[in-house]
Amino acid sequence: MSLPPEKASELKRIIHSHLLKMDIHGRIREVLAEAARSDQSAAHGSLSETDFLHALQRRGIIEDVMKDLHFTQVADAETGSPPKLATPFIDKNITPLKKTSVDPSRRHLYVQVLGGKAFLEHLQEPEPLPGQVCSTLTLYLHFRNQRFRSKPVPCACDPDLKEGFLLEFYTDGTGEGSKMADATSMLSLCDPVHLVLIRTNTSGETALVSSYFLDWRTVLGSPGGKTCFAVELMGVGSESKVPAGVLTVSLELFPPLTETLSSAVVSTQQSLERQRTAEKERLFLVYAKQWWREFLQIRPSNQSKMVKIFAQDENGVNRPTCSYVRVLRAGRLLESPRQAARFVSLLAHEKAPVVGGGGKQEQWCTLMAFLCTGKGDCEDHAALLCSLLLGFGLDAYVCVGTRAKGAPHTWVLTRGAEGSVTFWESLTAHRYLHRAIDPDAPPLATQPRPASPYRTVGCVFNHQSFLANGQPSDAVELCVFDFQNQSRWKAMSEEALRSVCAPGSTAALPPLPPLCAPSLDPAAASNQLELEMRFMVSEHRKDLELATVWDDHLSYLLSSALSAYELERCTGVSCGNEEFQDAVRRAVPDGHTFKGFPIHFLHRNARRAFATCLRSVFCEEIVCCRGDHVRLAVRVRVFAYPENACAVWLMFACKYRSVL
Repeated sequence: MSLPPEKASELKRIIHSHLLKMDIHGRIREVLAEAARSDQSAAHGSLSETDFLHALQRRGIIEDVMKDLHFTQVADAETGSPPKLATPFIDKNITPLKKTSVDPSRRHLYVQVLGGKAFLEHLQEPEPLPGQVCSTLTLYLHFRNQRFRSKPVPCACDPDLKEGFLLEFYTDGTGEGSKMADATSMLSLCDPVHLVLIRTNTSGETALVSSYFLDWRTVLGSPGGKTCFAVELMGVGSESKVPAGVLTVSLELFPPLTETLSSAVVSTQQSLERQRTAEKERLFLVYAKQWWREFLQIRPSNQSKMVKIFAQDENGVNRPTCSYVRVLRAGRLLESPRQAARFVSLLAHEKAPVVGGGGKQEQWCTLMAFLCTGKGDCEDHAALLCSLLLGFGLDAYVCVGTRAKGAPHTWVLTRGAEGSVTFWESLTAHRYLHRAIDPDAPPLATQPRPASPYRTVGCVFNHQSFLANGQPSDAVELCVFDFQNQSRWKAMSEEALRSVCAPGSTAALPPLPPLCAPSLDPAAASNQLELEMRFMVSEHRKDLELATVWDDHLSYLLSSALSAYELERCTGVSCGNEEFQDAVRRAVPDGHTFKGFPIHFLHRNARRAFATCLRSVFCEEIVCCRGDHVRLAVRVRVFAYPENACAVWLMFACKYRSVL
């Protein structure tokens, strides 16, 4: 097979780089000296080329070289382009890129996690037996539009977290994919490596253990472009000042830098960035205080309105609320704003855990931590939904206020081109069209009835704007969302917001991670969950001394109903119900009765789902059905969304002969 000239030269560069990395010349010199010594001792003639090759073969050097140079020969199926070099992968023994070559024309950072220590919360964790289900720790990593996940390991005081991640400085998506990053350009990249550690218990529940931003640039001043150090992970929320554990991390640049920077230059750059960030944050705080004083001078009652300028993240760091919202495009993973709302609603709602009683623990998670955990509070959901709606080109804002009984709440608002206002509930994907009540209208004038569950609104914001409600009343039903009217809404300076919230404005701003496509196979997950449900129904009826006969045809017919339910949740349009009803009428003979019970879950735990179903009287009637010619049916449909968020629809049904 002949290669084009550019591929041949690239291949030569890679082989040359790999041989240098193996120090092949030094090893050959050793073999040559050893062969020469043995030749002299045996009083032979001159050393031949064949003898030398045999010596290299005996030492295994040729075999090592051929084994390490590994390429794929598969052409691109879509473009039909020539074969590409194999993608680097990480050996299970965490030996640095031993089994493949790294493209020498592009700079990479190899991050190795070499184990964990002092995770004292798991000090009493028992050693898991082989095959036993146990709680696990998983490390997630994000760097410049790249996301990775480690293999889950059993929770322990010294967890066996050993994993390697190969990061690119310039990816094809940045427009600089063909560039070789030099030391100076890498020093100016302040994007950190975001490490998120997640604990998953035996029932599949996740919890955020730690969220850490690793400044990798110390490797630029290390000899040989390689360094190893310990990273102390702190807890989250109320435990953000308490160490959670220690990870040993190794960093290595591929290919190595020809000229390394001095450690003083690296530390000076980091210090300057911290000073610049601190100065920007100080100036914004001064501006925000002055802005707040002006807002209170409008009317004293503004003091009680929920105007949220700053919020704490999982690490206890105060950041402007506008910085939690960014323009987020989901590529082809989500097709419409309503599907985006459906996806966000499938991420579980859970308030930040707090030790002891008292008020709510404030915790607005960074997007990476929220996506890795797969659950969060209403603020996390609203910020993500607003970011996605902005990506779809809508004029979207996060609203901060209260709902029924005065409970604090956040939701999303979008404004249409004609001035229409729609509320989006990020926890349920419900939408509400807002029509304000006119308090100055005549008593007998027809007024719109409030459609939304929201009671008051104190402020709205997105990635560019922050507006406080300056109207006499903050009641949602009376609010007019005309943001250009300065007598109704007091806006912050967009320039001041850009100085601390725009991407790249400060080194302290967390980078925006991309959404990940689902790795779950919906059909396989549906089949597995359905088999487990059938088994549990049969066992439950066996305990009641009832026989169980399954009707496979009726089970299959339930699929169309479950599909219609999910379509309605995504689009708000109901369709397909007529066909389902017609199919059921044809499947149920005259004189028989049909009963069905659909239910929706956000998890795939069969036992939890079955226990929940049995709490319903209607479901219990079906599962425990007694009568003549009883036939049971169950159908499960799992719909997979980005980040492996799942909509699980389950339907029980039965048909039996009616007896008068």
